[in-house]
Amino acid sequence: MLQVRNLCVAYNRLRVLHDVGLDLPAGRMLALIGANGAGKSTLLNALSGIVPRESGEIVLDGQARRHDTAYRIARSGLIQVPEGRQVIAPLTVLDNLLLGTMASGGRGGGRARLDYVYSVFPLLAERRGQLAGTMSGGQQQMLAIGRALMGNPRVLLLDEPSLGLAPVIVAEVFAALRKLNDEGMTILLVEQNAKLALETAHLAAVLDHGRIVQAGPAADLARDPRIIDHYFGTAAPADHAAPAGVA
Repeated sequence: MLQVRNLCVAYNRLRVLHDVGLDLPAGRMLALIGANGAGKSTLLNALSGIVPRESGEIVLDGQARRHDTAYRIARSGLIQVPEGRQVIAPLTVLDNLLLGTMASGGRGGGRARLDYVYSVFPLLAERRGQLAGTMSGGQQQMLAIGRALMGNPRVLLLDEPSLGLAPVIVAEVFAALRKLNDEGMTILLVEQNAKLALETAHLAAVLDHGRIVQAGPAADLARDPRIIDHYFGTAAPADHAAPAGVA
């Protein structure tokens, strides 16, 4: 479904992503974890066409996206839910959702697509006339995901969906992501809560200083003592051996 090969990104000649490679099969969820400043958001923005890539290849369903503009990438089905939600505060919930159809060039499915989003997040149907800026952070996150879904994505990119949310809201948001994935949605998840991300995803990769340093099944990474120690805040079990081939 989505393949990333030797992707490099630089800001003012300072390279921040170094030959990044990822494979995300259709219908799977891949969690990308790493420390602050590792380049996770930059990677999503490069995939979305928001920041230019220096070199490398992005392939969606066998078709290379060769330095496409952001709107063409969105119309191809690669749609991002940005960090910080970025809803349009003065507009209603419904108007924010309808704006999401622009990502697909207005071909998102109309009323049927709206009904689908409401089935994923019933709260949005209840609040459709409310101004987005008056909603709580968790409600705005649901709206941001719903807006992306209105574009009928083939791959959904999520940047820190749990950021700043109460645990009960995080659980609700991640339950919705699991439902979407169970229904066949392909998802690339950047998430600060490494434990939750690895519990939720099928696959995982660790980004460190702009490089992928570890990748594989999420369950395997969740058992790695170094992942446990570095990201879970607990000591690694002494009897666990490090996986072969990981520096």
